[in-house]
Amino acid sequence: MKLAEIRDILKCEVLTGATALSIEIETVVASDGMSEILAFARPGALMITGLTNVHSVRTADIANVRAIVYIRGKRPDKKAIKLARESEIPVLATRLGMFDACGILREKGLKGGM
Repeated sequence: MKLAEIRDILKCEVLTGATALSIEIETVVASDGMSEILAFARPGALMITGLTNVHSVRTADIANVRAIVYIRGKRPDKKAIKLARESEIPVLATRLGMFDACGILREKGLKGGM
């Protein structure tokens, strides 16, 4: 599924990486625990999290995550946005909670990272 489709389905605002919305996403990993992201993310996955500090972007970069969706209306701080731009990781934000966001993407055919 294209990141642009995910943006539309989850009603996301694009915070960085608007030119990268054509990337393909096949799996999703969702957690507020960055150790879980590191343990279970497959390269190229979409990361869904409510943790909005710079550590979430560092984790995404290390885990080879293709994009990040921040949930519950949360927005990352300026340091996180700057690092995401430098790392070329698209960042989106939705008002949906993690349960709803994951459920919607599962219904649309995306699989978990495990």
